[in-house]
Amino acid sequence: MTIGRLYKKILPFAKPYKNLIFYTLVLTFVGSFAAQVNAFILKYTVDSISELLVNKEPLSQGFYLLGVIAAVLLGKEVLYAGLQFGQKFYGEKLRIMIARDFSQSIIEKILTYKMAFYSSPTNESGKLQTRIDAGISSLTRLVQNFFIDILPLFTNAIVALACMFIANFYVGLVGLLVIPIYFYISQIQAQRLSGFRRNMRSYRENKSNQIINLIDSILVIKSFVREDAEAARHKQIQYEMTENQMMTRKTSFLFDSIKNFIEQIGVVLVIILTAYFVLNEQMTIGAIMFHIMLFSNVSAPIRQLHRIYDEVNDALIYSESFFDILESEDQKEGTGDYRPARITGKIELRDVDFSYPNGYQALSAINMTIHPNQNTAFVGLSGAGKSTVINLLDKFYTPTKGQILLDGVDLADYDTEYIRQNVGLVLQKNHIFRGSIADNIRYGKGDATLDQIKDAAQKAYIHEQILDLPDGYDSLAHLLSGGQQQRIAIARMFLKNPPIIFLDEPTANLDAIATEQIKKSLDAIKKGRTVIVVSHSISQIIDSEHIIVMEKGRVVEDGTHNELYKNLSTYYQIFNAMANSLNLDKITKSMHNY
Repeated sequence: MTIGRLYKKILPFAKPYKNLIFYTLVLTFVGSFAAQVNAFILKYTVDSISELLVNKEPLSQGFYLLGVIAAVLLGKEVLYAGLQFGQKFYGEKLRIMIARDFSQSIIEKILTYKMAFYSSPTNESGKLQTRIDAGISSLTRLVQNFFIDILPLFTNAIVALACMFIANFYVGLVGLLVIPIYFYISQIQAQRLSGFRRNMRSYRENKSNQIINLIDSILVIKSFVREDAEAARHKQIQYEMTENQMMTRKTSFLFDSIKNFIEQIGVVLVIILTAYFVLNEQMTIGAIMFHIMLFSNVSAPIRQLHRIYDEVNDALIYSESFFDILESEDQKEGTGDYRPARITGKIELRDVDFSYPNGYQALSAINMTIHPNQNTAFVGLSGAGKSTVINLLDKFYTPTKGQILLDGVDLADYDTEYIRQNVGLVLQKNHIFRGSIADNIRYGKGDATLDQIKDAAQKAYIHEQILDLPDGYDSLAHLLSGGQQQRIAIARMFLKNPPIIFLDEPTANLDAIATEQIKKSLDAIKKGRTVIVVSHSISQIIDSEHIIVMEKGRVVEDGTHNELYKNLSTYYQIFNAMANSLNLDKITKSMHNY
């Protein structure tokens, strides 16, 4: 990232606020002239008082002079205060508006990205959050500094330098010569610090990601008494960050000392040169103070160069990853434009291979047909690829090889939004948003009425439990138990009422009674729909009219329960293992005895 490229990238965000920018520039330009008034007044005061003393004028003349000068200075300060207020207000307003647009723009963009973007190791939630936050912060701080700090300082410096040249060419030349030396030193400083800043970016991303993982895993950490180990791992990254920060500060302090020395040399040269001209009767005594003050106005922004370079380099470094996210057009979800009047629900997979972004091949040469208005169960050990197939059918990912057809049309040709509007998905662990229970259920249908929400909750057997809560449907959903949250997710699906349903371990977190209740509800909603169930529940598997057995990313068996059981192969082994785990002999005896 270069300053030129960064300017081009920020420009589209700044264009809507061109009036704000214009007002800021005008106020800055006027304010830069007002800032030089003190130097002229000081010169006039010193020269006038010297003349009064030489001519031995009465004290009343001196008081009159001081009164006029005080009035001029106070009037100038009132005007300057107004100019500064306007310039800072417009500059800050510009910063806030652009920060808002940056934030909204990147949120809208990442919502359009495919799942592969989020599952990439470089885009873990903590790293992604740090990259976005640091990018917005550094970019908006750059805008703020430019319009509130940098622009006024440098405008003042240019005007002050012009005044020095007009007053005396040689003194102005001294002021001018200091600037490139300062710039050169600041540039070397920035180059030395860039490596440390990149390291710091990486440390911050890893630290943020580590903290999020720690919070998410706190139950496991405590149950295994691993607090000390986790603290030690966090300590390591803290020490690395500290070492990097110390090297950054050491380098900064060294170069700051050099720049301060250069500035003092400039002051000394101005004093010597102006004193020479005074002694040579080419300047008045007031001109010494006049030039020193103007040189101070020239050197003020130069003193800020290290900070300016810091801000610019932060923006350059953090903007790289920020705009990488914002401009990842190749990560946008693919979509077709096919939107049929209705979906029947016949699904075909032909020679489908799929590998995740990390390179792991989850599916190999998958061939299967899922018939409409039928319940199909995916059976297999963990890691067999069952959930991956559902991810492909929901267009979360696209096949690496092969073709998926829905009602005879390639799934890639379908409008992605239309597909998801017609698919209901209930996972083993469903996300519950912060907010009320009613809002969480309404997520399935944005315009649902309260009566429709209650009807969906009744079908999911959660209505009575919601009514028992102090605030009923206005209660916070994230405070519910895991089983209750699962039923909220199922109620969402009832409200959506889609023609195709994917159930990935839908009763995994429910107790036995809730499981039985949900099973009845699911049995009711399965009628007249295409349903795919991923489950380790014997009852759900036996109830399915069609069973597909998967093993190590391949389809190894396909048929009905009776057909597959008679094969005495993979399904037979899995089913018997499920049955044995339930201890059916004892269950049967207990039921017969009572």
